[in-house]
Amino acid sequence: MKTALIQQSFHGSREKTLEYTLREIKEAAAQKAQLVVLGELHKDKYFCINENTDNFTLADSFNDDVNLFSSIAKKEGIVLITSLFERRTAGLYHNTAVVFEKNGEIAGKYRKMHIPDDPSFYEKFYFAPGDLGFNPINTSVGKIGLLVCWDQWYPEAARIMALKGADFLVYPTAIGWFDADRDDEKKRQLDAWITIQRSHAIANGLSIVSVNRVGLESDEKNVNEPIRFWGNSFAAGAQGEILAMANDRDECTLYIDLDIKRSEEVRRIWPFLRDRRVDAYAEITERFID
Repeated sequence: MKTALIQQSFHGSREKTLEYTLREIKEAAAQKAQLVVLGELHKDKYFCINENTDNFTLADSFNDDVNLFSSIAKKEGIVLITSLFERRTAGLYHNTAVVFEKNGEIAGKYRKMHIPDDPSFYEKFYFAPGDLGFNPINTSVGKIGLLVCWDQWYPEAARIMALKGADFLVYPTAIGWFDADRDDEKKRQLDAWITIQRSHAIANGLSIVSVNRVGLESDEKNVNEPIRFWGNSFAAGAQGEILAMANDRDECTLYIDLDIKRSEEVRRIWPFLRDRRVDAYAEITERFID
């Protein structure tokens, strides 16, 4: 399955950013991609860099955004994974990924479950935790285990998707460094981010794709520390092997031939699901075992 991962920056406005996104989607379809994956909150600036109630108006376009990407998926004949700011009702918002089938219909959606709250990543201010659970989305290219950004640090999320029959895992994400961080700390953070996702591939015998933002973004009032999103979008196979990886500076579209049928072969030689001690894991639902 030819898959396109669109690593992009914010272009200073929603209009210019969307212009770039649509151009890359069209090019991906021309290159015969069957699945196109966009990064987290790709339509806008990363507004969670500060706490500003005016930013909630960015979610007002959710329904229009859904209609737009539906029409694009249908026109280009692709399965398209988007990441949008959803206004559910007054005062209730979600970080929501929507999957469109190649006929333009909504195949399903996922509301981000794990919500971070860190300096310049103030997502708890904006997003309620997801309430749709961890459920793979059926599409013409397979059952997609769709998770979002902070979810990628949690093996439980990946495992549940695998146990419910996901054919592969997808992580739209927006993560980066602060320029003031030491170079060795930056390297440790990036290595951890790559390693944890590769480990989900290995533990579950599934391919994964991770599409990250790139570029420097600042708080309008320069109150909070700017984020330099580190790119490095990548795909890994069912044994964690790197299939392709972008750099940490440039916008690009990565093309990967994703072999989701290989999971069967890998799971036959590494039967982790067979050997799970499901009778001994009840304590995993505890916050902490004192």
